[in-house]
Amino acid sequence: MDLGEDSGRIGSVPVTTSRNMSSSSSQFFSANQSPFFSPRLSSCQLSESTRSDAQCDGILLSADPLSSSSGIPDPETLANVGYLLSDMSPAPPAACGSSSFQKFDRISSSTGISNTAASSYSNAQDNSYSGHRERLKKYGRHYGVTSTPGPVSLSFNRMRSYDIFIGFHGRKQSLMRFVNWLQAELEVQGMSCFLSDRARLKSSHKHGVVERAMDVSSFGVVIITNKSFRNPYTIEELQFFSDKKNLVPIFFDLNPSDCLVRDIIEKRGELWEKHGGELWVLYGGLEKEWTEAVHGLSRVDEWKLEAQDGNWRDCILKAVALLAMKLGRRSVVERLSKWREKVEKEEFPFPRNENFIGRKKELSELEFILFGDVTGDSERDYFELKARPRRKNLTIGWGKSSTFDERRRERQHESRRKGKEPVVWKESEKEIEMQSTDAPHKPQLPRSKSSGKYPRRKRSTKILYGKGIACVSGDAGIGKTELLLEFAYRYHQRYKMVLWVGGESRYIRQNYLNLWSFLEVDVGLENCTEKSRIRSFEEQEEAAVSRIRKELMRNIPFLIVIDNLESEKDWWDHKLVMDLLPRFGGETHILISTRLSRAINLEPLKLSYLSGVEAMVLMQGAVKDYSIREIDVLRLIEEKLGRSTLGLAIVGAILSELPITPSRLLETTNRMPLKDFSWSGREAHPLRRNTFLLQLFEVCFSIFDHADGPRSLATRMIQASGWFAPCAIPVSLLAQAANKIPEKHRRTLLWRKLLHSLTCGLASSYTKRSEAEASSMLIRFNIARSSTKQGCIQVNELIKLYARKRAVIGAPQAMVQAVISRGSISKHPEHIWAACFLLFGFGRDTVIVDLKVSDLLYLVKEVVLPLAIRTFFMFSRCSAALELLRLCTSALEAAEQAFVAPVEKWLDKSLCWRPIQTNAQLNPCLWQELALSRAIVLETRAKLMLRGGQFDISDDLIRKTIFIRNSVCGEDHPTTISARETLSKITRLLANVQNHTSI
Repeated sequence: MDLGEDSGRIGSVPVTTSRNMSSSSSQFFSANQSPFFSPRLSSCQLSESTRSDAQCDGILLSADPLSSSSGIPDPETLANVGYLLSDMSPAPPAACGSSSFQKFDRISSSTGISNTAASSYSNAQDNSYSGHRERLKKYGRHYGVTSTPGPVSLSFNRMRSYDIFIGFHGRKQSLMRFVNWLQAELEVQGMSCFLSDRARLKSSHKHGVVERAMDVSSFGVVIITNKSFRNPYTIEELQFFSDKKNLVPIFFDLNPSDCLVRDIIEKRGELWEKHGGELWVLYGGLEKEWTEAVHGLSRVDEWKLEAQDGNWRDCILKAVALLAMKLGRRSVVERLSKWREKVEKEEFPFPRNENFIGRKKELSELEFILFGDVTGDSERDYFELKARPRRKNLTIGWGKSSTFDERRRERQHESRRKGKEPVVWKESEKEIEMQSTDAPHKPQLPRSKSSGKYPRRKRSTKILYGKGIACVSGDAGIGKTELLLEFAYRYHQRYKMVLWVGGESRYIRQNYLNLWSFLEVDVGLENCTEKSRIRSFEEQEEAAVSRIRKELMRNIPFLIVIDNLESEKDWWDHKLVMDLLPRFGGETHILISTRLSRAINLEPLKLSYLSGVEAMVLMQGAVKDYSIREIDVLRLIEEKLGRSTLGLAIVGAILSELPITPSRLLETTNRMPLKDFSWSGREAHPLRRNTFLLQLFEVCFSIFDHADGPRSLATRMIQASGWFAPCAIPVSLLAQAANKIPEKHRRTLLWRKLLHSLTCGLASSYTKRSEAEASSMLIRFNIARSSTKQGCIQVNELIKLYARKRAVIGAPQAMVQAVISRGSISKHPEHIWAACFLLFGFGRDTVIVDLKVSDLLYLVKEVVLPLAIRTFFMFSRCSAALELLRLCTSALEAAEQAFVAPVEKWLDKSLCWRPIQTNAQLNPCLWQELALSRAIVLETRAKLMLRGGQFDISDDLIRKTIFIRNSVCGEDHPTTISARETLSKITRLLANVQNHTSI
């Protein structure tokens, strides 16, 4: 028996996977390594034949079965595996000569005998019913009677119990994905599972293990497909669990009403015309047994679960809740209920676009790229893939696995004789490539010091199909976000949850760490004991990211949507964004939109313009009866807009909201004046080449101004929105910033008359607007879009860019003042960071907003310090928090220097016969408060530096703090004494480190 072939066939579905696969972390454990090795077994009484058979039957053990993405299992769940900890003890290597056999004796709660999508199955099916009956006779088993052949260990007869047995048959990719998800979800909730596709097992010993697992399982879940009724093992499982009254059938791509004995036998209906007939004859079974098993499905009223293409998530969560309730796990049901309520409110960032137009081909291709196949309605919209040049003996595989190299070469040689080309996916943490096995082996060059920890990545030139990652690229405003949103809504039932991550380079790491609330993972800074090694800030940040990545690498599928990826590297530390993501090829899928021509070492799917018919439908809006001349004008507008989807949507909104014809709109837009802007930077390229779109923006702003007066709240909200963070903005906060913008110059009389004729009758209905009405106007004209967050809207990034380029005086200052006064660190952290970017000038940015000293003091106390501490401890973003505090210190120092500088000459006069030389003398209380604020920031920085082992820097900072407090408060002040105690602690730690390094 071939070890590699059969062991893959009986491998369990692993709950966690590793990003780097190596021989040292092989999933094939020895008996000494396995926690399921029985310490009470001193020797093995196995014959040579049994020993050799057991040694050939390796088994894959799932790692970390009880670690949960939904919290810690309740005590009643942990009791199920309590015996493992009490019985576990190391065994000497010579305790048993057949360690492989003992791997079957003790099987973890997450161990199953299954057929995974990653396994290599043989086409030959050893499922003849005559052999099956001989095995049953050999084991003396018929629906519950179990015996063991020959001398076996005592631990084999004392097999542990399982909560759930999952039986299925088939190797269809969608079926495997569903079964993997079901098992992983049950185990995450603390229910032990045994998974098996018995038709794939060749060893009689393995069949005995599965039969014993069926005996000791509390419930039996059987996945029913259109091919299940021709499988003798599925029929046996149905009859066995039906007799025990614990059968839980799940109909996969079937309806319970389809599974009628007469319809199947007589091949009635389209389904059974192909898959029906006297199916028991195919394996030599008995008609009575087959009929009773199928009839048993109709008698299960409570457990009729259906898994159709559009309800996987609901079906699995319902199955988990029902099983947990039957097992008495009420805490699991409550936890699932709370999680589902949270997901319903926060899963998607935007409501679904009910008027979504076109993109059928792109949606089908995305489905094929992510899943490797196309199902359901998408099959009608199937696309033709470009023919790829055939590369001889192409292999794509895990490059570090050396355990099975010899067997892999044998299988490749065998497959070549059959005219097949084995393809294996190769991935390392920093490299994704396609490698030919017949290519001559090139010696690996030593890494240069400049290359860092990992070698330089190779460029990929092909789209990867079926690997779970897709990238969509296109110009700004072409509809990338709309496409991703429609895909997420259309296929969200295939995932446990859609995780939406903003891809802007300054915010992507924080957005990624924000997923902890859905995955229920702690990404905060870990507490270090005095004896433990102090980890660097970089290590602590990587540990937080790895906890998120670990949860996403389970067999539970998530869809990560990274919208508007700005760069392949993080803005803060210039590390690759790829380091944040789980490995490719797992159950979690990744969908990216970007303006980059190439991202994440992948060739993206180029998003083209809408077709002429689709563009016309989008522009016409609610009006459908235009004349031929007006239709020609719409085509001209489409060309002048560069076929921008955003521009087309705005045109459609204007024509729907106002009594205006396309020809009049074209005339008005052409006559709209446009300021001369200094376009610079890559982000401004879409605006630089499309002046007609900018004129259309100005038309919208003018409509708002005419409808609501020269100080239109809607227009000022757009002006202020350009300085907010790229995420949903609370309408109240946006309106607060808009109201702080100073009044602009009134438009000329000529343009006011022109717009009056354009918006005839609009002013009467659009009187002074409240915040809600102004935001509603922005949404109706497609300038902004509604958010699933209550009371929030999100303005298109292209419009926000144009708002910044218009450079309205006072807009950034208004945004900063509104965020400082009304913002909440827990609710609006992104916008508070955006305000800090304007205030402190991170990186190469210049300071855009200057604050008065009194406002700066309030900012430091109420905003900067809480934000930095929250970022440092709650999200382990040490570098960002420390950089914020460093820039805040510099701002306070600059304010102090201005205070001690000589005052202006007109102030240099006698006041109470004493000359005033500096602002510090003029306002000594404010100067002292400024100095003490700087001392607080310095002390905070010193304490945070200790968490990363930066003792030298911490010592310098705390000494500056002591000097300031000595000067202002005195030596005996409590704050000064506290700073001295901190200095003593730092000195002691520094001495310990020096002594340790010198030994």
